[in-house]
Amino acid sequence: MSIPFDLNEAISILEKTPKALIAQLSGLSEKWLHSNEGENSWSPIQILGHLVHGEETDWLPRAKIILSSESSKEFEPYDRFAQEKIYADKNGKELLTMFEKKRNSNIKELKKLTITEKELSLKGIHPEFGEIRLKEMLSSWVVHDLGHIAQINRVLAKNYSDEIGPWKKYLTIVRSKPAVEE
Repeated sequence: MSIPFDLNEAISILEKTPKALIAQLSGLSEKWLHSNEGENSWSPIQILGHLVHGEETDWLPRAKIILSSESSKEFEPYDRFAQEKIYADKNGKELLTMFEKKRNSNIKELKKLTITEKELSLKGIHPEFGEIRLKEMLSSWVVHDLGHIAQINRVLAKNYSDEIGPWKKYLTIVRSKPAVEE
């Protein structure tokens, strides 16, 4: 069952993501933060870098393009792997701090936009999908957060997949195969 989009509820979830990640990842060793599910999968540290980069260049900047009076509503392509270059020298604590600060700032700006129901139907031009509505993009921002939280949980759980013995039968999180996630 799907729930209709509600901006206030979306903001509530978006506000919680930094707190959830800080609670889950603060104090973990670099070994845990750099673990992944194998080839072509991301570690928690890479996911954090990806989330920071998204805060800087994706969600809110694109919402502002849609809401702007500019005639062109085209988005620049988003580099889903930019964190590999930009944040390679950052540790978990630094990335968590960066994400929390940028997300908090973006939420304040999002609230100041006082987006109306009519504006949620305004469109932008995505480089891959073509026309997208603001409501679709804001909904995707929420689902993107939740997906990466689930991904981090799965990666961390798999660190002990060889240690849990017969419980592996019931702990499906360690048996799931990673999807290509961005």
